[in-house]
Amino acid sequence: MNRKWQLQEAKNKFSNLVEIAKNEGPQLITKNGKDTVVILSIDEYKKLVKPKTNLVEFIRQSPLKGIKIDTSRNKTHSRNFDI
Repeated sequence: MNRKWQLQEAKNKFSNLVEIAKNEGPQLITKNGKDTVVILSIDEYKKLVKPKTNLVEFIRQSPLKGIKIDTSRNKTHSRNFDI
């Protein structure tokens, strides 16, 4: 974290805060002396939420890869149920 901002100061200088977050990195906002939120650039945010691998790679790396699973079902019996 580059800098801590008190909430009131962050509100008063929001445009400046956004520019600093964009150019210098995440900025921490405090409320009543407690760390509350972080302002960060969209690029930093995308790095945080981007999946490490896509679904295909995840499945390929699974320890269950190659295991044969019987997905057929027995169609000879029907289930009884009340309507």
